[in-house]
Amino acid sequence: KAMCSGKLQTGLLVAGYFVYLLVGAAVFQALERTAEKQEKMAAAQMKEAFLQSFTQLTVAEMEQFVKNLTEAIQNGVYPVGNESQFEESNWDFSNSFFFAGTVVSTIGYGTLHPKTAGGQIFCVFFALFGIPLNIVFLHRVGKMLSLLCKKLGKFLYEKGMRKKKIKFLTLLFFLATGILVFLCLPSIFFQKTEGWSYSEGIYFAFITLSTIGFGDYVVGKNSDRNYFSYYRVLVAIWILFGLAWIALLFNL
Repeated sequence: KAMCSGKLQTGLLVAGYFVYLLVGAAVFQALERTAEKQEKMAAAQMKEAFLQSFTQLTVAEMEQFVKNLTEAIQNGVYPVGNESQFEESNWDFSNSFFFAGTVVSTIGYGTLHPKTAGGQIFCVFFALFGIPLNIVFLHRVGKMLSLLCKKLGKFLYEKGMRKKKIKFLTLLFFLATGILVFLCLPSIFFQKTEGWSYSEGIYFAFITLSTIGFGDYVVGKNSDRNYFSYYRVLVAIWILFGLAWIALLFNL
């Protein structure tokens, strides 16, 4: 009974956690997408005006253009290419889910952020309840993984191994497995998908899972590459389970 109750609680927690992220992603998308579209239109018009009169601009007008361009880039608007590129949104569902995941996990790359008043206020309350929920989620998943550690330890103990050696081998096993699954293999995937070097992939994976999140490398931001649908959702799920692995290491 106790085991069934524990599994039910875990199932409800995992389901509730992902529903929370999905709802957050939908709200961020609804609040931010229209404002972003207007910002992209303004950037396109600014670029067009510059191309038509750049030979006659004064120094002050040129400096104002550079300032406006810098602000647009800081807001995630890159006025390059034709108008069709402006139809691609930073706040589609995949990007919004990725953003929601980076908020509750406290990574906060800084490359995508809400700009509307509604989006900013919602982000405050979303993080206020989402960060504690994330901690509970990671603790529960870490606890589930620690049960696997106990089973492995019990198996080794029955084989006549000493407890100190069992503890060392268990920690080594989960450390090596986690490094392979959450650092080494994803880095190959990032190398192929993003066009990074393998060392850059390792660097991104570590900076992300350690929640440092500099924002110098972020997935799905290269306009020259074609990403498959829900690529960033997949990366967000990798982040969440990677954080659970780190929580397990702290438990061990």
